[in-house]
Amino acid sequence: MMLVSDFSAVPVEEALRKLDTSLETGLTSDEAKKRLAEVGHNEVPEKKKNAALSFLKRFWGLTAWTLELTILISYVLGRSLDLIVIAALLIVNAVLGFAQEWQAERAVDALKQKLSIRARVLRDGAWSIVPARELVPGDVVRVRAGDFVPADVKVIEGEVEVDQSALTGESLPVGKKAGDMLYSGSLARKGETTGVTILTGTRTYFGRAAQLVQVARPKLYVETVITGLLEWLLALVIILLSLAFVASYLRGISLLGLLPLSLVLLVSSIPVALPAMFTVTMALGSLELAKKGVLVTRLSASQDAAMMDILCADKTGTITMNRLSVACMVEMGGYSVDDVALYGALASQEANQDPIDLAFIAEARRRGLSLDGYAQKKFTPFDPSTRRTEAVIEKDGEEFTAVKGAALTIAGLCNIGGAEIADIEARVDSFAKKGYRVVAVAKGGMRGFELVGMTALHDPPRPDSAKLIDELRGMGISTKMLTGDSLPIAREVAKEVGIGENISGMESLKGMGINRARDAIEKSDGFAGVYPEDKYLIVKALQAKKHVVGMTGDGVNDAPALKQAEVGIAVSSATDAAKGAASVVLTEEGLHAIVSLVRVGRMIHQRIVTWILNKIIKTFEIVVFVVAAYLITGVYVVGAFEIVLLLFLIDFVTISIATDNARPSLRPETWDLGPLVKASVLLGILMVSESLALLYIAMGFLHLTDATGLRTFAFCMLIFGGMFTIFVVRERDYFWMSRPSNILLAAIGGDMLVTTIVSVFGIPGLMPIPIAYVLIAWAWYILFALLINDAIKVRVLRLR
Repeated sequence: MMLVSDFSAVPVEEALRKLDTSLETGLTSDEAKKRLAEVGHNEVPEKKKNAALSFLKRFWGLTAWTLELTILISYVLGRSLDLIVIAALLIVNAVLGFAQEWQAERAVDALKQKLSIRARVLRDGAWSIVPARELVPGDVVRVRAGDFVPADVKVIEGEVEVDQSALTGESLPVGKKAGDMLYSGSLARKGETTGVTILTGTRTYFGRAAQLVQVARPKLYVETVITGLLEWLLALVIILLSLAFVASYLRGISLLGLLPLSLVLLVSSIPVALPAMFTVTMALGSLELAKKGVLVTRLSASQDAAMMDILCADKTGTITMNRLSVACMVEMGGYSVDDVALYGALASQEANQDPIDLAFIAEARRRGLSLDGYAQKKFTPFDPSTRRTEAVIEKDGEEFTAVKGAALTIAGLCNIGGAEIADIEARVDSFAKKGYRVVAVAKGGMRGFELVGMTALHDPPRPDSAKLIDELRGMGISTKMLTGDSLPIAREVAKEVGIGENISGMESLKGMGINRARDAIEKSDGFAGVYPEDKYLIVKALQAKKHVVGMTGDGVNDAPALKQAEVGIAVSSATDAAKGAASVVLTEEGLHAIVSLVRVGRMIHQRIVTWILNKIIKTFEIVVFVVAAYLITGVYVVGAFEIVLLLFLIDFVTISIATDNARPSLRPETWDLGPLVKASVLLGILMVSESLALLYIAMGFLHLTDATGLRTFAFCMLIFGGMFTIFVVRERDYFWMSRPSNILLAAIGGDMLVTTIVSVFGIPGLMPIPIAYVLIAWAWYILFALLINDAIKVRVLRLR
């Protein structure tokens, strides 16, 4: 094999010779392995993040600055113990946060590897689909509309239009024919071609392969909601702290001495764990979905799936098997049934792996019809605008044309009319009522086109489609079937799987005003005769009616609809362009993976809601309680050291909410936080009141003071109250209705055990208190948080 840096001017025959390959058989598997070892994989190593810089960034930002300022003030005030402990906690928190996010990024990287480009390659004389990273120079590949060009490829035969805008900035597609070069990363828009791989990996013309799947982390709508909510909480905290400073000034207390505590209380209201919690929650959800055949290419897609209330599903490949087979054939015009199979196979191409093409080829082989001696000089694949495939065939020095496609389209090509066209329509309707797809076959020559016959193809519904559609309906999601097939076929399939009987043709929307059309789309159970561009309009219409829409698709023309939908789902057989536009890629066929996506998405939503509720209540419990206690008693019941330690322990647990066994809702989720905010504010007020009551008992009856362990007892109160509150907010019903995850239970149990040990034995900065006092705090919050507050929460949420 000889590598040449520039093949653009080299003739096709010479290129094949230099690369020591064959257009008929491609490379052998052994030769491909040998070349792969020589040149390496067809990929460009991705620039990795610098781990050291990523770790150092944990010490940069509002939270880190606040703690570092607290350390500085502690140094100025000579509080060496506070300085050492807060510094240690800052470092430990940075290490844990770095480890959690680094692990989440590794999980996302693992998902990206599963979404690599796949290429059609000829090896050992047979076409197969392999990961594009395994391509080597000399591989004969097939590129079709919708594919990303997997390497630098020289066109051998066929014509294709490619979009090179991502590489060259050209706004219009560029035509490529035999002898031209296709460059890695460009997108085939129209046509198809066979070519030979010239350069791979870092040796490609542009020096890098296109990275198709970038896992986006767009700002979520929920973040905007939470940010507005927490801004209100932050304002409340600032007001309370201002009151505390005024009270301290009037009481003659040094304001400088209160500054460290005030800074720490202020930072406790900031959602420092929000980015990590979202990333970890959605990354873990993505890993869970990957096991179920769902690859998430945009982390927020699983959260969007929780709110989806309409799924627009392609019939073929999603609801049905997408494995067409010949049900029966009808010969016409003096031709035989074998002729129908033969000319249908000649108007097909196996390399494309098109289901209809494969059905005709398989039928010809089943009948023992030999295609030897027939040379396919030119092939035009199916185009929605012409609704047919066409091939120019040469045999024994004579050329003729074989076509197949929609029955009425082919009949029109053959100039059939009158009684014959009525007979054809009757046959099509008869087959359609059985759920068959009718494809007509014709032969063209000097006398024009002659109708050879018609073939009924059957693509049966999947055995589980009806059950899964019913399951989606039970989850509050209506399924609308979209298909390019005729109306009778669509109605038969929809009836069989239980979608509904209100199936219309797209032409029924013509002439309607925009509002009437939107109403019709919303009320329909599906549409027949749908072109790819219609899908985009259907999605837009449903979104205009305030629906959250899921859309399945597989072709390059589906990309706009997949991009427009909140949940764009590329099915397992989708083109690279569809996968690039979608936010979810299915690796298995059928609807069961979509059910898993919705269920896991709703679990993720519930985990995020749990975090929101916990954050609101925790802010009330810590900040409002500490300031209110000071305003009432004149004593700060906890200091900066205790608050920092408390925040560290609680944040460690709240991150583990990302693993919780949340119960998915039975209906689509929304971000109507009104009832949730009311419930959380009410619970926060209750927690503060209950904590103040327990503080009164501690100071009035247990006679605890600063000198006898009041701060240690208050530390126990805040930890135990926060831990038991998590049990309350994680479940919309009574807390015992579902079991927390083992990780969450371990985190809560570990925090409470550590707090108990620290409180009983003491550490520098926290003096020991009797274990009986610790058990009083345990019992207090078991009674109020798990019993009284939980019952109030249930009643408030049921008033929604």
